[in-house]
Amino acid sequence: MQILDEHQTANALPRNALVEALRQAFKEGCESPLRHHHTIRIPNETDATLLIMPAWQYGKYLGVKNVMVVPQNHRRGKPSVVASYLLYSAVSGEMLAIIDGQQLTNRRTAAASALASSYLSRTDSQHLLMIGAGSLASHLIEAHCDVRPIKRVSVWARDYQKASLLVDSLSLNGIEIKAVEDLASACSDADIISSATLSESPLILGKNVKDGTHVDLVGAFKATMRESDDELIRHATLFADTLEGALSEGGDYVQPLTDGVIVSDDVVADLYALTRTAHGGRESDQEVTVFKSCGTALEDLAAGVLAYESAHNNN
Repeated sequence: MQILDEHQTANALPRNALVEALRQAFKEGCESPLRHHHTIRIPNETDATLLIMPAWQYGKYLGVKNVMVVPQNHRRGKPSVVASYLLYSAVSGEMLAIIDGQQLTNRRTAAASALASSYLSRTDSQHLLMIGAGSLASHLIEAHCDVRPIKRVSVWARDYQKASLLVDSLSLNGIEIKAVEDLASACSDADIISSATLSESPLILGKNVKDGTHVDLVGAFKATMRESDDELIRHATLFADTLEGALSEGGDYVQPLTDGVIVSDDVVADLYALTRTAHGGRESDQEVTVFKSCGTALEDLAAGVLAYESAHNNN
């Protein structure tokens, strides 16, 4: 059995290879039940959430990811998402690997957004706005820069100092990167907006999003959370990683559905349809596209298999 720590997991999951592994996984499919949600009470602070995400391929691999989302972990100087990944043989049941879940989650989530962007953002996109400065933000920035000719990155966070620290930590060859304080202005100028927050109220307002923008909604993983407003959702072309997850979990789509702002058919395609060319993705340079990422165990399994096989081949 292999045990891959944080650094070994990162080395075994190069971004471009992971994007292609996800593309192939969505084309092929697997058994991937909707993840379990459990509320975990913590004394004197906001409740945490336990997520349990299994997935398996017939005759190949089975994986389970356990995730704790602890909103107030920043007070402890720890990431809000803590995870571990267990990979098994789907034939013998033998445990093959224990993989660092934090790196796996951050990298596969960013790779899913990059995969979606390859179908949904304009090919000439040059300005990326990152909303949020948590542990996922740097991965999203780098992944988006891999698939589009980004020349300028703006970072906004509720805490301007955190945005500045993130900017200082990144080295993007030939790309200008800066922290910004005016979110509305940054939204109106961006070609791609990527948001990864635990916000419970909209941060991205439709009135501030210009024609041709691609919006990548990664945070707000519960129905009570939201990063976008009704105006954006009403007028954009809507996509998701999986229709099942987006229509039942993420507040960015669940709340407008509940309120009658949209109907389920307004979410026109997911990554299954995009990778299998059942939907062509962006149709014009003026179209506003929104991608809601809720996460799926298929993505974790694809990343877990890539990490295991990469590490195994290098031993």
